[in-house]
Amino acid sequence: MLGFLTKSDYLLRETLLGLKRGGWMNWAAVSTVTVLLFLFGSSLQASWQLESLLNQFGNQLQISVFLKTGVDAATLLPIVAAVPHVVEVQAVSKEAAWESLVTDLGISDIRGATAQLNGNPLVDQLKVRVSDSDDVATLADALGQIQGVDAVEYVDEAVRRIAELNHGLSWVSLGVISVLSLTAIAVITTTIRLIVMARRREIEVMQLVGATSVWIYLPFILQGVAFGIAGALIAWGLISGLQEFVSHLLSQQADFIQFLANGLRLSPTQSLILPLALLGLGSSVGLVGSLFAVRRFAVR
Repeated sequence: MLGFLTKSDYLLRETLLGLKRGGWMNWAAVSTVTVLLFLFGSSLQASWQLESLLNQFGNQLQISVFLKTGVDAATLLPIVAAVPHVVEVQAVSKEAAWESLVTDLGISDIRGATAQLNGNPLVDQLKVRVSDSDDVATLADALGQIQGVDAVEYVDEAVRRIAELNHGLSWVSLGVISVLSLTAIAVITTTIRLIVMARRREIEVMQLVGATSVWIYLPFILQGVAFGIAGALIAWGLISGLQEFVSHLLSQQADFIQFLANGLRLSPTQSLILPLALLGLGSSVGLVGSLFAVRRFAVR
């Protein structure tokens, strides 16, 4: 136990000493990692939020099922309700639909309008809500095959646009994050390499007294990991602050904006995964960068 504490104390002191000697290069490495992780975290969060909005729009999205003339909506309601992915079914009689239409047109004499058209020209319909926006098209096709159904209509433009935006954002984010990851690795490699060169004489003395390469260069590797962890913590703070600001701003707006704000909130699981993902990527970038830096010296 005492030996473990002694080794840990040595590694901690050597890591802090190396960071102290890094000077402004430390800030260059940490800031580069911070930018990388901020963009990574923001894109990951945006992807989750767009998926949440897709589900919310899908839950609000209605499929209008128009029945054939003479078919009663109450007759088909239990059949449609039994179709997979259907959340709710509302029957609308042709009388109620006609009254609503005439009222929307500003016509006060409903009987006169009906008489002019020789009766109610509408048919019974069913308004169907789905469980997932991805199931809308498939469900609409299935409903169209039911006996007594004349036509099925739905509006999915908003859902498709959000899905396309999410897909495009994923590809753009992947490209930007890949480039920034290589940049961060290069900066960390340069920083650690300069620190190693500044302590070359100490390293030579350690080699003369029989210290192994792992024991000599492990503190430098830990410095690279420290850059990644520091960048992850700063990025997480920035993302959390921005999220709180946007949520507070949207909460003071109209009902539709508040609806969007609800979709932008992360679930407890996502709130836990986000900082862990930032720490994981940051530590990985720092580790790879420091390994590249010490590899040339360690193999000599």
